[in-house]
Amino acid sequence: MARSERLLSLLQALRRHQRPVSGARLADELGISIRTLYRDIASLQAQGASIEGEPGVGYILRPGFMLPPLMFSQTELEALMLGFRWVSKFADEPMTKAASDALAKIAAVLPENLKDELESSALLVGPRTFKDAETVDLRVARAAIRNEQKLRLTYVNVTGNQSDRTIWPFALGYFQKVRILVGWCEERMAFRHFRTDRITVLTNLEERYPKRRATMLREWRETQTDMRYVPDS
Repeated sequence: MARSERLLSLLQALRRHQRPVSGARLADELGISIRTLYRDIASLQAQGASIEGEPGVGYILRPGFMLPPLMFSQTELEALMLGFRWVSKFADEPMTKAASDALAKIAAVLPENLKDELESSALLVGPRTFKDAETVDLRVARAAIRNEQKLRLTYVNVTGNQSDRTIWPFALGYFQKVRILVGWCEERMAFRHFRTDRITVLTNLEERYPKRRATMLREWRETQTDMRYVPDS
């Protein structure tokens, strides 16, 4: 492993740990000797990384440091490119544009050799075989999820029955041919899944719901056994 890639891997390992982690554990994660680890920590500290700790106590990285220029391993670049290509094929139009803008920003600050790796990635995504079916703007749903705000929606189920719901949205699932809005439904007093192509009206009530999004997501996951996300009826 090249030294630059090793330093980046060390930074990533430190970022994964929210509490001080021993040098021995870090060295084991990275597959290097403890002596090499101490030298690498000293190198990062000399470059401005706020790494606190000492041998026998443990190390922690304080937030706010990024190695200039932006660096990724080859596998990380492949993962990024594959993700961007998937989004550009299967996400809604605003998300597709955002992905393209983000990719351009990343490419602009990469060293030339890494930029070449990004552009020549051979991991491909299959063709899109469907058109967007939503009649509502999914940016409204994403904003409500970010801000932990209630949504009011009109939903038409598979049999054509229409109902009005107030939900606490906390997730939006993107699948190859369908998108699912997940939330707590006040009318049903339970978690519900809504196909976005069956939502005819979507309004942000700009009223915060009483739980945190992370809590809702955790509680919902605990109820899911088969993870099929069956749309509400």
